[in-house]
Parts: sequence; structure tokens; C-alpha cells
Amino acid sequence: METLKSLLPDDLKLLIAQSTSDSLDLTCSSLMEFCQLLPQFQRVRALFSGSVLVETVIGQLTGGVALCRKSKEAALDWKKKGNECFSEGDYAEALTFYSKALRYAPMDMDGMDDKLVGTLYVNRASALHKIGLFEECIRDCARAITLYPVYSKAWYRRGKANASLQRHEAAICDLQISLFMEGSLSGKNQIKEDIQLLSPHRSKGTSKSDYTKKNEKLHDVLADTKLHCVTTPDKGRGMVSSNDIPAASLIHTEEPLAAVITKSCRETHCHFCFNEVPADPLFCSSCTIPLYCSEHCLEQAVGRNFIRSNHFSNLQNNLSVELWKYVRESISLYPSARENGCDLPEHTHECGGAHWPAVLPTDVVLAGRVMMKSIEKKKLSGGLYKNIETLDFSHSYNKIPPDHKLEMHLYALVLACCLRHYFPSLETSISKFVLLISQIKVNSMAVVHMKSSDEPDLSKKSSDLSAIGNAFTSTVEQVRVGQAIYSRGSLFNHSCKPNVHAYFLSRTLHLRCTEHVPAQYPLELSYGPQIGELDHQERQKTLEDQYFFKCRCIACSELNLSDLVINSFRCSKPNCLGAILGRAYEKLEDDSWLVSAASYCSKLSLPVEYKMNICEVAHFLLEKDTLQKIGPGNCLSCCSSLDLSSSTSASNNSLSDIYRLKDLILSFVAKDSLISDILISLGDLRSVKHAYSKVVAQAEDNVAETFAMIGQFEHAKKHCKASIEILEKLYHTKHITVAHEWIKLASIDFSLGNQADALCDIMRAEEIFSLYYGSHVAKIFPYIEHFKKEVEKIGFVANCLLAIMCQEYTGAEFCFCYFINKKSKMKMIFKPV
Repeated sequence: METLKSLLPDDLKLLIAQSTSDSLDLTCSSLMEFCQLLPQFQRVRALFSGSVLVETVIGQLTGGVALCRKSKEAALDWKKKGNECFSEGDYAEALTFYSKALRYAPMDMDGMDDKLVGTLYVNRASALHKIGLFEECIRDCARAITLYPVYSKAWYRRGKANASLQRHEAAICDLQISLFMEGSLSGKNQIKEDIQLLSPHRSKGTSKSDYTKKNEKLHDVLADTKLHCVTTPDKGRGMVSSNDIPAASLIHTEEPLAAVITKSCRETHCHFCFNEVPADPLFCSSCTIPLYCSEHCLEQAVGRNFIRSNHFSNLQNNLSVELWKYVRESISLYPSARENGCDLPEHTHECGGAHWPAVLPTDVVLAGRVMMKSIEKKKLSGGLYKNIETLDFSHSYNKIPPDHKLEMHLYALVLACCLRHYFPSLETSISKFVLLISQIKVNSMAVVHMKSSDEPDLSKKSSDLSAIGNAFTSTVEQVRVGQAIYSRGSLFNHSCKPNVHAYFLSRTLHLRCTEHVPAQYPLELSYGPQIGELDHQERQKTLEDQYFFKCRCIACSELNLSDLVINSFRCSKPNCLGAILGRAYEKLEDDSWLVSAASYCSKLSLPVEYKMNICEVAHFLLEKDTLQKIGPGNCLSCCSSLDLSSSTSASNNSLSDIYRLKDLILSFVAKDSLISDILISLGDLRSVKHAYSKVVAQAEDNVAETFAMIGQFEHAKKHCKASIEILEKLYHTKHITVAHEWIKLASIDFSLGNQADALCDIMRAEEIFSLYYGSHVAKIFPYIEHFKKEVEKIGFVANCLLAIMCQEYTGAEFCFCYFINKKSKMKMIFKPV
């Protein structure tokens, strides 16, 4: 893109930089006229009738990495490498190579080699079977059968996988069909032996697998709310309800108008639903870029069903009625989810030669998908699709920085070229592409999924609790898996103190009220920054940089405890809890305060509620008869002064020491003196930073984690509780951030053997999580329920053993305790009191 920018003359750059939404037609036509005269753009006209320039432009932008044509030769090469790894017993590497082979193998109706693709699925199934992933193995076998139904090895491998899962009835059916198709005598004998081994167990075992389980959805009842859009002078359009909404009510769900996966998740997550792909991903039949977790997602994205063979009639004539019924069930495991073409495919227009969504910015790709969906809808309704009207989204084009306007123009030009390759007759002006990209920029949402950095593998039914213990002393993070635009969801305004929580199941948006909201009161969610996470100045800067507006929510209009203490220093006077900041406070005639610092100035009123919350840290600001101004570095309660420079330096040094000592302690260096040092550093930090500052909370959390990792759980509990107390001040007691800390504390209590305290901690967390996720808590945080069951189970075992011991030692009193050591070996100790 920098190369394209350098080709433009300064006067054209200036024209674009100074452009407004009203002058876009002029700037875009000027840009197009100039580009058509450049030697580098001489082939622009060829774009409208072919794909040569699309590949040229995208190839120049990416170095060719987005060229995505299928290649049978490449597929055979990957297959060969997979076979070599399989022969050497490296099944995990073989699995990787077989997946690459499937990615490159042509799979459209004209160029597909049924036998090759079927063989690749069976080869991958064999590797999956060796690894122990039996469900994935069965799915791949079913795909091979769907493509090549007379492939004996596919039926045989599926029979073996079903046998491994104790599905003996299904396994015998698979093996009988395989026996019928097997041509070699040795092969037939082997299959007969396998059937004989399974026959005694035929009536035992589990039923057949539910192959559609991966697409199941949790349903939650929408609250009886009457949402409608209103317009206010300060915030423009926004959403309210005509009736009161109770806390934890699900008020809205919505599928995206368009969505695209983030580049960091392209190889790990499904490109349609954004869930993590299993070990048996599927690929687009026409290109090598996207991957999908299931047939359902593949069909939704590309608009075509998974290809099925037309040669099943031969089987029907040769199999028994019972076996043919079983075959029919096997080939209809993946019913099409596309009914009457109501769901428009989002990937079709991106296929073929140059996959531009792999490299263009997310906003641009989303704009392309929105535009194509509009075109397809008009096409289906019989309307003209040559010229598409602007969509009904707000935009902030006039506030966008000049250099961003130039980039937006150039990307709009490239996007128009790419779309006209698919729709040569598209006559939509480049200016509409620019406006659409600017609309996407301020209206799209980041699709995030929750993930623990050490989340336990719940598929493994093991008594080893090490993974659980680690998960609950680590942080849960939001993973940004995609970006999407929601027609109705975009109407909800932002607040730094939101009363609505947005979350995603797959890519479906869910909005839930986290508190009671009266009728006609604004329903607002967070676009990112929240009170307690950043201070007022940082929140305002973030929102202006990303969304081009100045926040006027209640948290940004009134003085509040969190903003006063989050980055503040401690007063040097004993017993004074006043906050000291690097800002000046000037009282105005209306009793509001003008808060100012370098490159920052904001007018804040006194809080209508919660005055007592700020009284202990900023008593000066609440006084009626008080000075008109207090400068930076002065206590907001007693007005004493502090050297901010030296305090900042001391704070940074103490925090740096804590992180350094933590790393040393966890690297198993001599601990005793280091533990003393880390506590001294924490004390030093507390002597300069305010008791409620976020830096202190983070330091307490790090010290708690350090003690937990070395098995000193009593100390870990003390510091974890200290961190929670601060976070409850910065956020509020029912905030989701606090809930995650309660889970950490539950882990520590569990390790101490305090199962009653651990259950209490978990229940506190669940109470908060239910406000944010309702019945979806178990879906989003599955390990919490698993952890709770383990705590309850251990408590039950402890009570039983205690009862036995007390009966055996009549008259003696005993206490029972247990703990988990580093290898998670459970030790039960009975000690006389």
C-alpha cells in the first residue's frame, strides 16, 4: 500500500486528506482518473472482464501468499510425506500432512478425483485412529464413504473406530459392508476375524455416535422486552426498552450481517462459526485458504453441499435390507442446513486465483461481504443490482485522520476491482465503497471467545487435577477470533459503565442486561474501555482514536472513586487515605470541577449518588466552602504535597523488582531470601501507590500467583483476597473481573483442603457470571462446572472417610485434610487433635 501511496501527486493527496463525506464523489473520481493514466494501472480495464489484475494487485500486496488455486500435484506430494510419517510411526505429523493434502486436492465436481480424495480422508482417519481420536476418525471415514461408497478401507476403518468406542453393533455393520466390498482373500479373512471377535459383544456397548453434536446450540429464552431505537442530542441513535428489564435478562440475539475471521486465527479456528477446528477440518472445494469445523459450516460459507457420490444404487442392489438402511443413515449424517437459499453464502465471491480477504484489512473485507450480500439479495428479489444504495449505518468519515482517508480511498479502489471480477456489471461508485468502509470501521464488533491460558482438557476423564489447579491460578483471557457487523446490535451505544453485556456463542451476538434497567433508560454496552480498567483520560483517548467520539456516559461525566484512585499515589500523612494525582482540579461556578493535565481537559460534575465512596479519598472535592483550585501532586483530602517524579520512579522500581523476583522464584532459584525480598518490594510499592490503585492490585495478584505456584497456599490466599478487595473498589462487587478472581481464590482454597470455602468462592463467582451469561455460563466456562464437581466429590470422600475413621477410633477426635502437590498426587492425612 505504501508503494501505491508514493505514486500519487501531493495535490491529490491533499484533496483526499481534506475531503468530507459530501466531497467523496470528487475525490474518488479524481483518484480513479489518475490511476488509469499510470503505467502500473494500464491493465485496470482488464479487471472488469477477467482475473489477471486481481491476481497482480493482490500478488503485489502479499508477495503471492494469497494465491489459492488447488493443485493435484501438491496434494499428492503432501500425501506422500504423510505416508512416510505414518510408516515411521509419527502419526501426529502424518495427520498434518494428510490435512494439507486435502487442502490442496481439487474437490469441485469437474476436477475432483473421487478415489484420491476418498483415500486422503481414509489415510487421515487412520492417523486419527492411531492417535486415539475415534470420533474424528469416524467423521473422516463417513466423508470418504460419501465420496467413494465402494471403498472397502473406509468402511473397515470406521468399523474399527466404532469398536474402539464400544459401539459393537455399528462396528459389525461397517465390517460386514467392508467384507462385501473387499476384493482380496487375505483382506476378507482379516475382516471375518474382526467380526468374530466382536460378535460376542454385539448386544453390548453404546449406541452410535451423534455426528451432529458439534453443531448443537444452547437455547436461552429472550426476555419479554420491547426494544426500540431513540435519538438523543448527545449520543444520536440508541436503544431503550418500553418496559423494565430485570437483571440477567437476555434481551437480544442476532446473526451477523457479515463476519470475517481474524488473521491470527485463520489456521486454528473455523472461518464460518469461529470455533476452534477439530483435528479433522474441512476445506473449500475451490480454494486453499479457508477451513471449516463441519459440513454445516462449509455449506453455509460456500453455498454448496458436501459432494456426495451418485453410485450408491449399486450397493442397494447387493446389500441386505438391514445393511442398506444402515448405509442410508451413514450417508445422510450431514443434512444440508441451507433451505431455499435463504442464507446467502459469504465466501463464494472470494474464491478463485487470488483470495484477497486473506490479506486486505478486516474493515475492507467486511465491507466487501456486506456489499456482496446486498447485491445477492437484490438479485434474488429480482431487483437491479448494478448500483447499490448506501446502508443505514452511522459513520464518522469527517473525523477520520487524513492519512487514514487516503488509505481508505486506495483500499476502496482495490475492493471495487476485486468485486467487479465476480460481478463485472457492478457500477457502484468508488465513493460508496469508501463510505461503507468508514461505516464498518465504527459499527463492527470484535467477536471474542473466552479461553483460559491453562484450560484443562475436559475430554480426558482423568483424576489428575494438575490441569485444573493450574487453570484456576492463571488468567482467563478474551481471544479475538473475528470481526462482524450486526444490523441491530450496532444501534446500542457505548458506556464506560455499561448495563448490557455482549458475548458470543460461535458468532451469534447475545446481549444481556447485567442489572435492573428501568423503562426508557438507555441500554448501553462497552465498546472496549470500562471504568476500573482505564482511567478517564485513557478511556477518552481510546474511544476517540478508535471510534472518533468523545464519551459522555455517566462514568465520564461525574467524579467517581475508580478514576480518582486507579493511577493515584498515597498521601504521605499517616492515616490519610487521600488520592494524589498528576492533575489539576479547578472548581467552577456550577460546583463542577475542571480536571486538567498535559493534553487533557475535562469537566466533571459531583456525583448524584455514591458521594460517600469518594469522600474517603477526595474529601476536599466535596467541601462546600473550599479553595477554588488544587494543583498536581496535592492530596485530594488534606492538600499535602508529594514529589510525583520521585514517587513514580520508586513505584516503577518496586513493580519491576516484583516481576523480576517472581521469575527467579518460579525458576527454582533459592527461594527463602527471594520470598522475603518480593514481600519487601510489595511493601515498598504500597508505601508510594494508593491502597486502591490498580498497580497494587496487579502486584498482589502476581505475588499470590507466585506463592500458589510454590505451594505456599496460605500466603497465596492472603494476597489473592487483597487483590479482590481492591478490584471491588475499582469496578464493583458484581463485576465480571471480580468473578474471575473468585475462581482463583477457589483454586487456592481447594488446594488448602478448604472445600467449604472453595465451594463458597465458586458460588460467588457463579452468581456474578449468571448476570453476564445466564444459562450460558456452563457453555462459556465449562471448566468451572468441572471444578465444582471435583470440589464436591473430594468433600464427599473426605466426609465418608472421616466417618469411617471416627467409628474405628471411638472416643478420639480427628481432623481431616488433603492437599495437591506439584504432581497432583492426592494425600489424605488423619491427625489426632
